[in-house]
Amino acid sequence: MSDKLLKLEKQETKKYRKPEYYINRELSWMDFNDRVLEEARNKDNPLLDRVNFLGITQSNVDEFFMVRVASLHKLVAAGITSTDASGMTPQKQLDEINKKEHKEVEKRYSTYSRSLLPLLESNNIYIKNVEDLNEHQYEFIRRYFYDELYPVLTPMADDTNRPFPFIANDSLNIAVRLKDTENGNHDYATVRVPNIFKRLVKLPDAENSFVLLENIIKEFIWQLFDGYEVKEAATFRATRDMDLDVAERDTSDFLRSVQTQLKDREHGKVVRLEIDKNMGDKLRRRLFKKLKVSENEVYEINGPIDLTFLKKMLGAVQGHDDLRYKPFKGYVDPDLELSSDIFANIRKRDYLVQHPYDSFDTVLNFIKKAAHDDKVLAIKMTLYRVSGNSPIIKYLGQAAQAGKQVTVLVEVKARFDEQNNVHWARTLEQMGCHVIYGLKGLKTHTKITCVIRRDEDGIRRYLHLGTGNYNDVTAHFYTDMGLFTCRRDLGVDATNLFNMLSGYSKPPYFRQLRISPEHIREFINEKVDNEIAIAKAGRHAEIHMKMNSLSDPEIIAKLYQASHAGVKIHLIVRGICCLRTDIPGISDNIEVHSIVGRLLEHSRIYYFYNDGNDEIYLSSADMMKRNLNRRVETLFPVLQPDLKQRAIDIYNKMWEDNVKGRILHNDTYTMIDRRGKEAVNCQEFFIEQAQEKNEELKQRRKANARKIETFEVIRRQDNDLKLDEKKDNNG
Repeated sequence: MSDKLLKLEKQETKKYRKPEYYINRELSWMDFNDRVLEEARNKDNPLLDRVNFLGITQSNVDEFFMVRVASLHKLVAAGITSTDASGMTPQKQLDEINKKEHKEVEKRYSTYSRSLLPLLESNNIYIKNVEDLNEHQYEFIRRYFYDELYPVLTPMADDTNRPFPFIANDSLNIAVRLKDTENGNHDYATVRVPNIFKRLVKLPDAENSFVLLENIIKEFIWQLFDGYEVKEAATFRATRDMDLDVAERDTSDFLRSVQTQLKDREHGKVVRLEIDKNMGDKLRRRLFKKLKVSENEVYEINGPIDLTFLKKMLGAVQGHDDLRYKPFKGYVDPDLELSSDIFANIRKRDYLVQHPYDSFDTVLNFIKKAAHDDKVLAIKMTLYRVSGNSPIIKYLGQAAQAGKQVTVLVEVKARFDEQNNVHWARTLEQMGCHVIYGLKGLKTHTKITCVIRRDEDGIRRYLHLGTGNYNDVTAHFYTDMGLFTCRRDLGVDATNLFNMLSGYSKPPYFRQLRISPEHIREFINEKVDNEIAIAKAGRHAEIHMKMNSLSDPEIIAKLYQASHAGVKIHLIVRGICCLRTDIPGISDNIEVHSIVGRLLEHSRIYYFYNDGNDEIYLSSADMMKRNLNRRVETLFPVLQPDLKQRAIDIYNKMWEDNVKGRILHNDTYTMIDRRGKEAVNCQEFFIEQAQEKNEELKQRRKANARKIETFEVIRRQDNDLKLDEKKDNNG
């Protein structure tokens, strides 16, 4: 684009950049977490999964404070007073976040104590207080304390000779106020609740009765302080700045820098302090002073601090299958089974998979097959997040040990997976893989596997392109999409991408892939401009997008521009959405839905009507500044007509969801009105569809087995007849 056109473009979009047109990113995220909390409060969900949703809201907000709130604190400390797209300074954002979170805390604990606990108890599932235990159960926790906990616990004094102990991020602690029985002096101490024990301690005399670990410790904490009277014991938890900021140099320094900062960040500033609501003034004042927190960063908790233990309830409770979502098995296309000739099948056609409805085994099979196929020469792969016991790592190691060239880009800056990824990087190197760490200053978030194979007619590249991580665990409850293909132009693009990541290469252009930084934004803008031109010509224009987050101001301004031109825009945004709907003349052609259900919506779909010549693209990227400017991402087309139609059908079914779907009006989400309409739950629809395909496959195989059996019977009968005839002739 020429400088003149660029200037005109900026002038055009400037009128769509008014602060009142934008929702603050952090407050929008908090609205998303509130939608997750709604699932915990939804009586139509199975009870144990409602409990799990409540645990998820807690872990979500914990990470939010460790990273996003911590970043705002840094900006305030640096004296930054500039505003975001919504016109808010960092300090204003912090004030609004703390105000909103105090209300959310009340809502979470009301859900816990008034709704979920009574329902659990009505199903004979108990989280008991110590005073509610029977004699046998009390004796059990007493022995548990002395036999298991007492040797591990370390009381930490806080006086002039012994400084206030370091309080680790996210750790549960007990603040203790003591009275010396000899001289009457008051002293203070802290006891950390050890995280090596299960927090939910199962009690005897009942199948599903539990007591929380910290309550056992508090009951017998006096045993740790001989000669002192325990005047008060109250729990608290500090949340620290856990963001990682690595100065990248060469690879060896880089890895060491990551490992060093993983240790250093444990000592980050406290950005939130949660305390027992009944904590006395003396303990409060001491904690506030020692941890250097302001009043609005302190949260009084009326219940057990840190509700993430509720995520363990699903596994801890025995029986009660009626209180859980019914499990389902993902479908595996026979063409992508390990026993099939996967590469021959991909040569014939592309395959689109939608996880977890299509099993992630399809991806594992592809990589395992490549590792063991003698014709495969090389495997190139990007890894952003993998599981703690990843089969993919094993297959890549086996491929390297079999003499194949294996190149793996491991993103060691994947937030909160840094330690895990450093470990896997070392492991892969030890197994003979060539490990790279991407481009300086950029996270590599793209999900791509390239298998180079010598076929009968020459070298061919087989690809898997995905919207989600190569994590076999999260693939069971994240919805994602992937494409298997050996199209030559995509293969050439993949090679150029890996050359760019591993060496010194600046491909002049990509044929089908669009790569960020820069080019995904540029491509999306071009596609939106095309729809604007179509609308201005008086023809029908549509844009459909599905993503995790929409926060990039330039993309939002471009969508406003398209709406103003008459383009109909449908957006499915799971989490952050900084765009406002219902602004007359600006966003009145934009409708935004959000789906929060039993599975986490993670796929990204970008679909343009293009005068009836539908174009559909899948991507690893959301429409966020970090994805478009500071990450290596890929956006790739679905070209095969039947697969393109399937992707459109998937999007449309999600758009129809009126059970788990919410609609955005200005800056507020409400449930979609389904009066007079058939209820549509897209996730349950896709699950049922997968089960039907599994059943059809099972019946087909049974029928084939019966045919084979019948053929064998007929063959044996024919042989018997021939033998009888031979005997008769010989006789």
